Amino acid sequence: MGLNAMKKPLRFGLIALLFSASLLPAADAGAADPVKRLAGSQSLSPMAAMGAQTAPRQDRKPQGTAAAVDQGEPAATWPGAESALKHQGATPDGTSQSTEPPPFGANLFARPFKMERPDALNPDYIIVPGDQIAVHVWGAAQTEDVAVVDAQGNIFITSIGPVKVAGTRSGDLGRKVREAVASVYSSNVEVYVNLLTSTPVEVFVTGAVRFPGQYAGAPTDSLLTYLHRAGGVDLERGSFRKVRVLRQNRDLKRVDLYDFLREGSVPSVRFADGDVILVGERGPSVTVEGPTLNPFRFELSRRSVPGDELATLARPLVSASHVGISGNRASGPFAVYVNYEQFRQFTLEDGDRLRFEADQQTPSMLVSLEGSYEGPSSYTVARNSTLTDFLDNVPVDQELAATQSIYLRRASIARQQKELLDRSLRQLEQSVLTAPTRSDGEAEIRVREAELVSQFVERARQVQPEGRVVVSEKGRPSNVRLEPGDVIVIPTRTDIVLIGGEVMMPQAIVYDEKFRASDYVQRAGGYTERADSGKVMIIRQNGAVEMGSDVVIQPGDQVVVMPAVEFKSLQVAKDIMQILYQIAISTAVVLTLL
Repeated sequence: MGLNAMKKPLRFGLIALLFSASLLPAADAGAADPVKRLAGSQSLSPMAAMGAQTAPRQDRKPQGTAAAVDQGEPAATWPGAESALKHQGATPDGTSQSTEPPPFGANLFARPFKMERPDALNPDYIIVPGDQIAVHVWGAAQTEDVAVVDAQGNIFITSIGPVKVAGTRSGDLGRKVREAVASVYSSNVEVYVNLLTSTPVEVFVTGAVRFPGQYAGAPTDSLLTYLHRAGGVDLERGSFRKVRVLRQNRDLKRVDLYDFLREGSVPSVRFADGDVILVGERGPSVTVEGPTLNPFRFELSRRSVPGDELATLARPLVSASHVGISGNRASGPFAVYVNYEQFRQFTLEDGDRLRFEADQQTPSMLVSLEGSYEGPSSYTVARNSTLTDFLDNVPVDQELAATQSIYLRRASIARQQKELLDRSLRQLEQSVLTAPTRSDGEAEIRVREAELVSQFVERARQVQPEGRVVVSEKGRPSNVRLEPGDVIVIPTRTDIVLIGGEVMMPQAIVYDEKFRASDYVQRAGGYTERADSGKVMIIRQNGAVEMGSDVVIQPGDQVVVMPAVEFKSLQVAKDIMQILYQIAISTAVVLTLL
């Protein structure tokens, strides 16, 4: 018989399972009538609009870090960094704290800007009175001077006379001076011009900024640079959407910083002495949480906006199917739960809180295969699929696959095992730390035991259970219902038995049908001094566990000798032993007390 003849599907069930390469989620049938009326009319009746709320999920939330500041400055010393970091869930020393979602744009001023280049290097800088210009002329005429632009906007060049330069771009300055020299000396003259210093302007920054005041800078410095010098927009009361530039008490420009944050649109303003940058107070805002690219607090462009406009800012993930909305209206508080299409038409107002939810039940799920099998390693199956139905469609080589030892790894079981282990560790710590003592000698013993237990607990907390589910009984898998993300393991047949734990020489030994557990222990050098010879654990290939040194061993088994636990308190010894068993069963690993 050839190899191909041995490759056949596992037949543990009667109904063949149909697989689909890709299944789309079923269309939402709509929400309850009060929600439909609320979303359709967009006129809120809060008490009638009370919708069903689902339990909050563990969605991604923004987390900030106290990032190192450029040029070697401490992160917390820059004005504005502490406030911005606070709103991103971090303090200047790097410790985290629970906070509300920060405002959109909170990190814009959280770090110092790179050093701006001098305006003399900016070709778009416009020459103004007071600027210093180096002029070098050689050939038929010779002069070398540093000229200052006078009140009339001229510089004076020896043998040439006054040259009008005010209002000229820095990049055009050389051409302007050469033309003036050429009007006197038509040939045999070379000219070199260099703008040495530029005249700063004084700009007032006020309103809802951290440090209002008067700040010096170049006329071509950006609006963001001046705001940065004032510590940035105040994150509690300032508006990122209502920034005005005033000149002589009149609006020169109105700026919405959301345009820069979303599209990179930098407002073009050429500042003059006495200009005022006025940051308005924060307008109507809504808070967004859940699976979105931008889980922040957003300032609305007007008193009320449709949900569709807010979605363009929050950028919900594709998985977001529903939105929980709560807030207040004139008639009182309300809370609703609507699907995404209803949310797009929903009218949002100041103070509303949104939580996007991935709450769409899909008719399919993804499961994986590991071990000895033929074909793909991942499958899309119906949500009500069972293990035996699934295995009917998995071809295996019966000579290589240990089909009698199939087991599952399930994430939900791993979490439960971890929770049980952590609870047992907390109880152990509590029993050790609160144990009474009757004498100084007993107290010293308790201290040493507590140190030993603390070290053990620290190691035990690092253990990650694998969530193994024993599904094989008498060589056949149970018809257990599958869950999303399940990993079905079909072990490979083996003739090896592993011996570990408290034995002299942990090793792998070829299976011998005449050997019992105690025989394998002897083949591994016998028990160590720390071993408890009465506690020998047999972990079968399918994850099942048996105890005893006389247990009949099967190929693929693990023989694990548990350590002896000796403590003055019998309760502490019992608790430690229980934890050792939990770890060994959930991970096939034996921890020691040393």
